[in-house]
Amino acid sequence: MANAGLQILGYFIACLGWVGFIVATAIPQWKMSSFTGGAIITAQATYEGLWMSCVMQSTGQMQCKTYDSLLQLDRTLQATRALMVCGILAGFFAVCIAAVGMKCLTCLQDDEVKKAKVAVVGGIIFIIAGLCVLIATAWYGHRIAQDFYSIITPTNAKYEFGPSLFIGWAAAALAIIGGALLCCSCPKKEVSYPPPRSYNKNAPSAGKDYV
Repeated sequence: MANAGLQILGYFIACLGWVGFIVATAIPQWKMSSFTGGAIITAQATYEGLWMSCVMQSTGQMQCKTYDSLLQLDRTLQATRALMVCGILAGFFAVCIAAVGMKCLTCLQDDEVKKAKVAVVGGIIFIIAGLCVLIATAWYGHRIAQDFYSIITPTNAKYEFGPSLFIGWAAAALAIIGGALLCCSCPKKEVSYPPPRSYNKNAPSAGKDYV
């Protein structure tokens, strides 16, 4: 089985990635206004996230407004929301399941093979959660880049990548790496043989005695 220190490291990295999922989903800086062109006024910056849009004034004051209707949102935004929420929920279950399979805890201590399998299941769920977040952030970032390089998009309506995307990419990588380290706890298949029979030299002979 894998070293307990490697397992703890994988769990810590994966949990850090899960926290990154929550941070990336919560903050509104998924895309920010692009200051391209010489005639752009930089008195304020516009940010858009999964749940609200914000305007940052040059004085440092930020005003945010939540989206009024869910059905009026873009399909990309709706899909990104769903994938991020799925990633957070899957990460929560992975945190709980992988904690049971940790060697440093006393849960299932009487059966090491079953304990290692539980840790592997937690690692797999971490990887699935990381893939959900990776797909969501990559899809959203692709849409930003597509609109930025489109010739029909006005200059003052172009956006660039926000900090949330970079946080999401880093968090997804941490969750996948941590889940892979937890999967190293997979127990090796061992072949069990029946114990050899002991031969007693003093045992009476099975044959008949002749007089």
